[in-house]
Amino acid sequence: MLVAALAGRLASFRAQRPSDYAGQAPAFDLVRHLDGPLDCEGVIYGPFGRVAARFVARMVVEWDGARGTMRESFRYDSGTRQERVWTLSVDEDGRVQAEAPDVVGIGHGRQSGPSLSLRYRLRLPESSGGHVLDVTDWMYVMENGAVVNRSQFRKFGIKVAELVAVMRPAVSAAAPGMTA
Repeated sequence: MLVAALAGRLASFRAQRPSDYAGQAPAFDLVRHLDGPLDCEGVIYGPFGRVAARFVARMVVEWDGARGTMRESFRYDSGTRQERVWTLSVDEDGRVQAEAPDVVGIGHGRQSGPSLSLRYRLRLPESSGGHVLDVTDWMYVMENGAVVNRSQFRKFGIKVAELVAVMRPAVSAAAPGMTA
């Protein structure tokens, strides 16, 4: 059991480091790759690997130099809607800070090669129990400019959910099932 736990920490999703991707191309540039209106779709998996929810989202990101605002509007397959506004900043060395009303404290991350890692603590809505989860996001930019996002959500170190999503520049006035 101890060996399995150690292997999970050393050779798993959580074991990735930004330096693992240094020098690879294309280089992830948060200000360039997440800018303007974006379409997004994804799935959320529960703790046992089954799909717990599907969603589509419209994101609009505006930058003033290295500081930006990302407005997210989600629509889940259940009909539930969720809004979030992130405040983002990027340092010249690739360090990222992120804040949102449901984020406890400040999220910290780093761009390296084609990747962006971000860690933060997220408070769920009261309707979902109000729990605070530790989140690890990894985003990878593809050659066509799409960004693939994989996130894991943990409580007391135990994975309780995982999200996989794709974001890309919007091609329509509204994502399917969304209002602009």
